[in-house]
Amino acid sequence: MGTDKDTKVNVFTNNNGLEILIRRCNLDDLDGVIEVNEKELPEDYPYFFYKSILDNFSESFLIAQNSSGKTVGYIMWRVEKTPSLDSLRYTSKGHLVSIAVSKDYRKKGIAKSLMSNSMVAVKRYKIHEYVLEVRVSNNNAVKLYEQFNFQIGNIKKNYYRDGENAYFMTLKT
Repeated sequence: MGTDKDTKVNVFTNNNGLEILIRRCNLDDLDGVIEVNEKELPEDYPYFFYKSILDNFSESFLIAQNSSGKTVGYIMWRVEKTPSLDSLRYTSKGHLVSIAVSKDYRKKGIAKSLMSNSMVAVKRYKIHEYVLEVRVSNNNAVKLYEQFNFQIGNIKKNYYRDGENAYFMTLKT
């Protein structure tokens, strides 16, 4: 039994008339998500990892589909609880796990739409901060995150399997 929340779809049309659907991911979408990930990113995850994110943080696991219903992008977040630095309480952080858009669909506003829709969704988990890691060489992604007011906090040395460093970026809610 689905609810309106489960089936809510955002449709946007870019300046060139490209219509893209942004909606919550479901189990049937995981193969398409994995296909985008494997083609576009050097980091691959096992199926159970995607399923775990979907099972636990489904509101903030979104996909982008073209007018034919093909998955052309996705974004997934998880929520992490960490000890607060200034009290004995825990704080919740929305951690951007992965975002990818198929090469033929880049520079069309899809990543920006995925970010804006998913940040609203992950905020529902009562987070205090958004965090992410991004390759220091990925200038386009850094610019995207800066559009949302993320700030570079520090550099994580040798963060990626290939030895590349990552910027650790944050945004307080």
